[in-house]
Amino acid sequence: MSAPLTGLAWVSANASAAGWTTITSTVEGTSANFGKGFAQKSGYYLCYTSSISNVNPIGEVLYDVVILSEKSPLPPGYTYVKEFLDPKTSISKKKRLCVKLIPLGTAETAIFDIMLSSKSKVVPNYLRIGEMSGFALWCRKEPVVKPKPLPKPRNVNLEMKQLSLESENADLPSEKPTIPKRQATLKRHESIYESSNVYGISAMDGVPFTLHPKFESSVTGSTNAFSVFKNFHIKSLADIEKEYDYGFVVERTAAARLPPSIS
Repeated sequence: MSAPLTGLAWVSANASAAGWTTITSTVEGTSANFGKGFAQKSGYYLCYTSSISNVNPIGEVLYDVVILSEKSPLPPGYTYVKEFLDPKTSISKKKRLCVKLIPLGTAETAIFDIMLSSKSKVVPNYLRIGEMSGFALWCRKEPVVKPKPLPKPRNVNLEMKQLSLESENADLPSEKPTIPKRQATLKRHESIYESSNVYGISAMDGVPFTLHPKFESSVTGSTNAFSVFKNFHIKSLADIEKEYDYGFVVERTAAARLPPSIS
């Protein structure tokens, strides 16, 4: 995709400007030399650029081009086009070419191309700027597609790096984990499930529950708290299916009945 133009200027026929493209011919193929035949040997051409340089450091784009008569005042925000001319070349002041540049960040549309033709020629998809020195000037305007801003890099401090879930030394051989000194000095006869031991915490510690009142009398004073569950009978799957078996006979009988006929 082409870039929007960033400048428009005049250049001598025997000279050139770095970074600028000279319009040397019209759309019909004839010479686009302005001024030749007006007592000048070389004349001058119109040229344009779409680059960002020291001449246009903030990235302004060409928003509009107008042709003014010598007595017309310069509109606000417009400037005369630049000149890259040798001392012997002079531009006619009967008509002046003016441009308006705006920052790329605020531009919705911009000029992407400039063409010259004869006065009677029509250039499709181009806007006619006006007539000057026997030429018709045309421009092509398009919407400006602005580049998406890149996300700013985040500043990660040392503490955040230490909280990373991925180890920076994941490729290195793992070292043997260091056993805490207090845990290493546990005595063999010391139970790891004693609540007084900071390393012996049972899975049921801190779980509040009480037995049903009908079992409290059996448990109270009993040396074995689980003796109350001796008489519990664990049913098998066959016992459960036999006890809760239901044949759905009534439902099947009701579903098999034919609805009464309507005479």
